[in-house]
Amino acid sequence: MRRRQFIALLGGTAVAPWLGARAQVSAISMPIVTVINGRRADAGAALANEFRKGLTQTGFVEGKNVRVEYHWLDGRYEEIHQILEDAIQRGVAVIATPASTPATRTAKTATATIPIVFGVGSDPVALGLVASLANPGGNVTGINFFASEIDAKRLGLMHELLPKARRIAVLVNPANPETAEPTSKSLAGAAPALGLELIFHRASTPAEIDAAFTAIAAERADALFIAPDAFFASRGAQFVLLAARDRLPASVFSSDVVAAGLLMSYGTSIADVFRQVAIYTGSILKGAKPADLPVLQSTRFEFIINLQTARSLGLDVPPMLLATADQVIE
Repeated sequence: MRRRQFIALLGGTAVAPWLGARAQVSAISMPIVTVINGRRADAGAALANEFRKGLTQTGFVEGKNVRVEYHWLDGRYEEIHQILEDAIQRGVAVIATPASTPATRTAKTATATIPIVFGVGSDPVALGLVASLANPGGNVTGINFFASEIDAKRLGLMHELLPKARRIAVLVNPANPETAEPTSKSLAGAAPALGLELIFHRASTPAEIDAAFTAIAAERADALFIAPDAFFASRGAQFVLLAARDRLPASVFSSDVVAAGLLMSYGTSIADVFRQVAIYTGSILKGAKPADLPVLQSTRFEFIINLQTARSLGLDVPPMLLATADQVIE
C-alpha cells in the first residue's frame, strides 16, 4: 500500500487539509499483523472473517486499531520466504500462520523476535516450534489441530463407509512435505490392518490434480483419500467436479468441501483455528508474551457424510455409521 504523504508547516502543527492529525497518528501507530495461509483468496474469505471475529474478542477492529495483511498463497509455498522477509524488514507486530505448517516453520527460522502465532496439524514439539505445550518458550505459540495425527482415524471411517473398497488412492502435496510425509507414514501404518492397498499420487498445481485423477481412473482405484493441505482445501470445486465425473468416493479433512459435494470428511474446524489464532494474536498485541501462552489443542472433531453424494454413487451407508456422524448432508 502507498504511504500517504503529508505536509507539515515548519513553525506550527498544521497539516495538509486532506490528512488530519488523527489519521496521521493512526497510520504511524497502528500495529500490523501478517497472516499467511496456503488457500486461494476467494476460498479464504470466510476464514478471514473468522480471524476478524477473534481479533474483535480482544478489542481489536481491523482498519481501526490494527492492520491485517492477508497473504493467500494458492499453493505457491515458495513465496513464503519473500513474504516473511518483507514483513520482518517492516517490523510487523505479529506473524500469524493459521493452518499453515510450512509458513510456521519458515517463520520460526526467519525471526526469533517477532511473535508468531501458528495453527499446525502436527505435534508442534516434534516440529521444533516450541519447547513444550504448557511452556512454549521463545517467540512462538498457537494451536495444534491434529490434522496428521487423525489420518488413520479418517481412513478407518472411510473403510467403514466403503467396506468393499480395497484399492485406495492417496493424494498428497509434495510442495507441503510437513503434512505430506506424516500423512503418508500414518496411512501406510494403518492400511494393512484394514486390508487396504494404498496407491500414492502427488499434485501441487491444478493441472497436476487433473493428471492425478486421470491416473487414478486408469488404475481403477475404489476411492480417494485427499491429504490435509490448504491448497487442496481451496480446490474444492475442482475435486467435486472430477470426483463426480469419475464416480469416485472421496474423503477430505475440510468439511466445506464435503458440503460442496464430496463424500465424507473428518477433522476439526479450520474456522475455529483461525478464530483462536486471532485471539492469541490480539492478546499479544495487548502485551502478552508468546512464551507465556500455552499451546492449545483441538478437542472437537467432526465426522460429516454427504448422503446425497452417497446416493448418487449408489452407496448404502450403514445405519450405525449414520448414527455416529456429527452431520449428515441430505
